[in-house]
Amino acid sequence: MHYIMFVIDDQSASASGNEMAAIDAFNDQLRADGYWVMAAGIGRPASATLVDNRRNKGSVISTSLFTTPEHYSGFWIVNVPSAEVAFQLALAGSNACNRKVELRPFL
Repeated sequence: MHYIMFVIDDQSASASGNEMAAIDAFNDQLRADGYWVMAAGIGRPASATLVDNRRNKGSVISTSLFTTPEHYSGFWIVNVPSAEVAFQLALAGSNACNRKVELRPFL
């Protein structure tokens, strides 16, 4: 079962050195346990481009869909045997990055 864990932040590039070390250790543990698929940080909302080309509309706006202070700042994709394991990893990931994490299954 594949899950995605979105990291939720209210700043950009805000991880401290200790937080980055904890994230690296969490990533290493994901690899060691065989759960790792991929992870990445993502650009701040101001770097987003919103594209809507449904029915060839051609709408392109330099903005994020979301206007709240909180935004996705990164993610992990994991391959786990159960929803419970995914939940436990979300708890550990939240602790490692010192931020909220949103967990969702792949469909």
